[in-house]
Amino acid sequence: MKPIYIFSSGRLTRRQHTLFLETEEGKRPIPIQQVSEIYAFGELELNKRLLEFLTQHRVPMHFFNRYGYYVGTYYPREFLSSGHLTLKQAEHYLNPQLRLDLARRFVRGALWNLVRVLAYYARRDAELEAPIRTIEDLQEAVMETNSIPELMALEGNAREVYYHAWEHILPDSFTLTTRTRRPPTTPANALVSFLNSLLYTATLAQIYQTHLDPRIGYLHETNYRRHTLNLDVAEVFKPTYVDRLIFRLVNRKQLSQKHFLKEGGGVFLNDAGRKTVLKEWEDFLQSTYKHPKLGRHVSWRTTLRLELYKLEKHLLGDRPYEPFKHRG
Repeated sequence: MKPIYIFSSGRLTRRQHTLFLETEEGKRPIPIQQVSEIYAFGELELNKRLLEFLTQHRVPMHFFNRYGYYVGTYYPREFLSSGHLTLKQAEHYLNPQLRLDLARRFVRGALWNLVRVLAYYARRDAELEAPIRTIEDLQEAVMETNSIPELMALEGNAREVYYHAWEHILPDSFTLTTRTRRPPTTPANALVSFLNSLLYTATLAQIYQTHLDPRIGYLHETNYRRHTLNLDVAEVFKPTYVDRLIFRLVNRKQLSQKHFLKEGGGVFLNDAGRKTVLKEWEDFLQSTYKHPKLGRHVSWRTTLRLELYKLEKHLLGDRPYEPFKHRG
């Protein structure tokens, strides 16, 4: 099973026991048994019968608008939900100390991986000693924070230092001195926004395969927003999954200014740019490495699931959560 990405506009329906995609390019059956999740970038017509079919086969569907903004997810009814674990999740959210402890762990993991990314390029003669030291100091200060807002401010400071360091890694046309989101105003911001949304949805899809409730997060406020746990977990993985992929795509000249368009006061990937990024993103998630503790090869997509299992153990009191730490 693997994700499918739909760029064309058309109609997605159920025909007997399979998906059926009709676009200007033609008609294509898609065996549902081969689909783990669906990413829709084109304008698609669909109906209730299709959504019931997706629920029956436990296939989430993620929607993006014409600029590549994440719009939302059709999240089928949970099939692995656990009342006991949901109570434990809520308990860790409602207890200020338990919540802060978990949030600190997410941020420490994120900052560790920021340093690893910069250290990789420092070994290639980039001038990154100063930002590395600053982020390491902030990492040490995580345990001194006394509230979630204080912790998020610290994480924001580390990110600001980190983004400024990109000028030593990327060409001038792709540096990122100021993070802008809605809309992104530079190619680098457009890449970060697009890939972050892909990481959020990939993490959400993996949460669906566990007993965890994606609505209860710890670093990000659990409020009227539909999902927050995937945002927490994604913070740990952004440096390794998102940022390193951006550096590779730009430095290998797979992306250039021609892959972006300016519209509505923002800068966005065009169709060719999105297809290039999505191919490399999917190739990365499917690639494997030898897991240091399991002693066998696992994919980077599976690594997201393993992280969630660690979180489950923490919530159940079996083992304190230690976030993923990239060793490269």
